[in-house]
Amino acid sequence: MPEIDAEPEFTSDPESWEYSLYIPNDLRAVTVSRRTLRLILTMHGLISLVDTAELLATELVSNAVRHTKGPAALRVRWSAGVLRIGAWDADPRPPEPPRELEQLVESQDGRGLGMVVACADLWGWQPLSRFGNRGKFVWCELRAAA
Repeated sequence: MPEIDAEPEFTSDPESWEYSLYIPNDLRAVTVSRRTLRLILTMHGLISLVDTAELLATELVSNAVRHTKGPAALRVRWSAGVLRIGAWDADPRPPEPPRELEQLVESQDGRGLGMVVACADLWGWQPLSRFGNRGKFVWCELRAAA
């Protein structure tokens, strides 16, 4: 069963918040993550970011669940007009390099990180340990329209 932090984690900025959704290695977690993200953004009045954020979260969580054997987590953070979406998984290996846009159109799989690069304002990854497991955190950012 997925777990969600019931209360947002606030930083020193009173407008900032953060949520984490801990998910099992189960393809249904992708849908749960997407719907949870939609609810979070709607409740915080960020409906203009929902469609793109859902696409990005779907790609990140799908990669975490499909390409690893352990648990995963979705983290969503809002701060200073920037939405950061990230997925932690239990595989410490770096993500595959993203494909070029032309290759994405022609391919039936392997689109995930290429879609993230194409739709996000910024993306990256870092090694990370969580609950005694080594893994990685792949993240992307969306800036709110001025």
